[in-house]
Parts: sequence; structure tokens; C-alpha cells
Amino acid sequence: MGLALVLSGKEVAATIKKQLTAKISSLAARGITCGLAILLVGDDPASHIYSQRLTKLADGLGIKAVVRQLPAAATLENVLAVVRELNEDDSIHGILPMFPMPPHLDADVVVAAMAPHKDVDALHPLNVGLVTTGKSIWAPCTPRAVVAILDFYGIDLTGRHAVVIGRSNVVGKPMALLLLKRNATVTVCHSKTRDLVSLVRQADVVVAAVGRPNFVTAAMIKPGAVVIDVGINEVAGKVAGDVDYAAVEPVVQAITPVPGGVGTVSNVMVIQSLLRNFDHEQ
Repeated sequence: MGLALVLSGKEVAATIKKQLTAKISSLAARGITCGLAILLVGDDPASHIYSQRLTKLADGLGIKAVVRQLPAAATLENVLAVVRELNEDDSIHGILPMFPMPPHLDADVVVAAMAPHKDVDALHPLNVGLVTTGKSIWAPCTPRAVVAILDFYGIDLTGRHAVVIGRSNVVGKPMALLLLKRNATVTVCHSKTRDLVSLVRQADVVVAAVGRPNFVTAAMIKPGAVVIDVGINEVAGKVAGDVDYAAVEPVVQAITPVPGGVGTVSNVMVIQSLLRNFDHEQ
């Protein structure tokens, strides 16, 4: 195939940040500062790192970001009390809970307690329902980031066969719905899928969201396909995607890198969701 087009998330994120900056400046001119609350329960290292990155991004854009951190031993009622407080706080326009939460907490109960319009990652059952009916503006941040990358690079999905590897509520399932909305023919694969390699090799577009480093190999990819790597895994102290990039890159038309791909855009999508929620309140 020759050199693949590298679908850099940094360029996409920079373009979206310019749009968001203009909107934030317009709000600031009216004396309005948007507020984002990150709900962090326990000591999950990845959640702490992500919270720090998101706080830095928000601060740089002029958004008030607060981290509400509770100890791992916090009870469900402790967490729900914070959620209720954030729901009622007019200075907070978006809430982002970090997962995983400690195993003794019922994450579904926490999510259901959030005000739906403050749910920036479309976790609340009402927002999940909106996504299934085609209201993609309410979709989770990572699937929206994938679509933003495809749009930025002019990759038309109409009539193309897209395979999503992974069926999580925050990536795999909503990703399939957004691809359907773009007129792709979608197959969702998962841990129980039979003959996974054969199915993935039929795809014009592959979205890997399985959470296993270097899971997707060159043998699984049709020459000339587009490969989107959603995975963020740690291998020997370095970040690795779900796709074996070095092996897959020579055979594809286009591919996202890790890092510097989908994750970079996902962060910006959180801020986009926050502003959407603010508009919803006005």
C-alpha cells in the first residue's frame, strides 16, 4: 500500500479547540464561566492521570474545573450526596464520573442520580436513549471523537462495511450507532464472536476498542482499510493501542496513532459536551 495516511488527533483537536475558544470567549464577555466537575472515587491511577490532563485542558480554555475526590471507602450514600450537590450547583454545568469506581459501589445508581443535562459523557439512561434514536450530539465523547477524526480527513462512510471490536456501553455500542447514522453497514464483534479474524478482515473501516494491547494484527486487516485505534494500554511503562501499529500501518489506507490519536480528541469532546450542556440550560 505504501505510506498510510496518519490520522493525527492533534490537528483535529486543535481545530475543535479554536471553535470552543470562540464560544467560551463569547460566554466570558457576558460574565459567564462554565464549570466542570470531575467525580473521582478511590485511587485508580489511570483515572487520576486523566483527571489531571482534563483539568489542565479546561484551565487552559478558561473553564473552571473542579475535582471532587472521595476515598475508596466512601459509601454509596456519600457519593450520591456529592452528585446531588453538583446537580444543584448552578456554577457546575457538567459532571464527569471517573471509572472504574470501587467494586462495592453500584456505578449504575451513581450515573442514574446525575442530572441528565449535566452528564457530559452520555452515561445517563435518558441520554443513552437519545443516542439510540439518532441524537448523536448526546453520544459519549470517545465515539464522537472517532467520527470527528473521520470527518476531518474526509473519510466517507456511506455504504462501507465498518467493524467495531468491543461492545462496551461507552465506546462499542454507541460507536456502532454513530457509524450507522453515517450510513455504514456495521458489524459489532466481541469476546464471544466466532471467527473474529475473518469478520474483521472483511471491513473497510475497523474501530478497535477491545482494551488489549496490540490485539489487532496485520493478518486481520484488509489491504486499504481504515483503522481507528481507540485503545489506551500500558505496556512496559509506555502507552500502546489495541492495534499493532508497526505491523498494520504498511497495509492500510489510513490509521490513527496511539498516543496522539483518538484520546487527544476525546478530551476536547468533554469540553464540547460541557458547552452543549450549558446551552441546554439557557
